[in-house]
Amino acid sequence: MTGPEATRAEAARLHRDDVVGILLDQHARIEELFADVKHYDSGGPAKRRAFDELRCLLAVHEAAEEMVVRPAAKKVAGTAETDARNREEKQAAQVLAELEDLDVSSAEFAVKFASLEAFVKRHAELEERQEFPNLRDGYTPEERRTMGSRLRAAEKFAPTHAHPGAAGSTTAAWTVGPFAAMVDQAKDALRTSSSGR
Repeated sequence: MTGPEATRAEAARLHRDDVVGILLDQHARIEELFADVKHYDSGGPAKRRAFDELRCLLAVHEAAEEMVVRPAAKKVAGTAETDARNREEKQAAQVLAELEDLDVSSAEFAVKFASLEAFVKRHAELEERQEFPNLRDGYTPEERRTMGSRLRAAEKFAPTHAHPGAAGSTTAAWTVGPFAAMVDQAKDALRTSSSGR
């Protein structure tokens, strides 16, 4: 990640449905949300809302990548590349799940959150430098637009919370993901109604 503005500028050079452009836009938003969470350094409901938005985007983004991007990347970047990105996503899901259970104003949250931010930034940089160029070179613009449509469709069935047991696996994303997404949506609805948001 090189900053949200630069990442969005790179995405803008691609067709709006290009899978790489969609992912770059999401990387920019993720970076902005990390800054938003840190902005509310005293905690409270605003910080929780910012974190929940970040948690949801990260969970959906990673699951959709595992469902659509990794199988395509495996064909052009190889198994070692895709396995490395999947392992990173599994590790990030574990930390994200731990953060969700913590008080956002606690010192433990701050330490784990800083660790997650550094880890996610490094993961995104590796995707942008290694995986995305392979997708650009290995697939036509039309194929990448088709992948973009598939990615957006997969996001509708993706969990909104981290599920470390299913993270990092294309098979688990397709088999467990839609069920986990239904459970997550119910959890989110209950949380929203009980907090009055």
